[in-house]
Amino acid sequence: MQNIYAPISVKIAKIEEHSPSVKLFRLKRTDGKKFSAQKNGLIFTPGQFVLAGVWGYGEAPFGPASDPLNRNHIDIVVRKIGQTTSALHHMKEGSKITLRGPYGNGYPIENFLGKDIIMITGGCGLPPIAALIEYIINNRAKFGIVHLLYGASTPPDLLMKNRMKFWQKNIQIMLTVDKPICNWEGRTGLISECLLELKINPANTMVAMCGPGPMVNALEHLLNPMGISDKRIFISMERKMQCGVGRCQHCVTGNKYVCADGPVFNLDEIDKNWD
Repeated sequence: MQNIYAPISVKIAKIEEHSPSVKLFRLKRTDGKKFSAQKNGLIFTPGQFVLAGVWGYGEAPFGPASDPLNRNHIDIVVRKIGQTTSALHHMKEGSKITLRGPYGNGYPIENFLGKDIIMITGGCGLPPIAALIEYIINNRAKFGIVHLLYGASTPPDLLMKNRMKFWQKNIQIMLTVDKPICNWEGRTGLISECLLELKINPANTMVAMCGPGPMVNALEHLLNPMGISDKRIFISMERKMQCGVGRCQHCVTGNKYVCADGPVFNLDEIDKNWD
């Protein structure tokens, strides 16, 4: 039986620059084997996290952004904000790092089957949502109408643009930015404005979010009047994690640890216990 707490050696097979401070790293096992599948056939559940480590610098948690059914690689999206992430940003294709996991609770995809889905995120909150999108597209007939609402500060801050060209063939995407620079011709404004444009069947709609507390709080006050209760809203709080193993207490929210009890929660579990 695999020890999920033991790190494995992986190599950086591909690096993509997605914004001035964000890169995507495609990781493959150095022993040539495929990543192990869980009982449900997934190598991770969308919303779970892995710990990527660089010797001499430490480990950091990341929500995989790749197809959870593809056992050949795991993609992580890394924003340069600290010691470990800065070390990762200086690495080249072919470099070796360590990987542990997956850990935590992901989105309850079994509850989403047969439902219409609204996925909402902003900035660097896209990776766990991206994995959910990949799963939905690979099982498209099992879901109803699917929306992605994604906002960023500026057009260059919108991540994974190359994948969106493929995603939009299978789901409905609404992008918005705060500052319409670089000849931006799309929407400008808040994600909440995009949400109000949707025509939904609230009795058959589930919501998956990843973003800061103020965004979630604002959207909750729009979703509830639309007929979507907190029990139908799931939020990833992975951005609050640091050690990923419940020791540093950086991710405490109310009486819960995000890394140990989440990082995905039903909204009524953590309502108002953020930021």
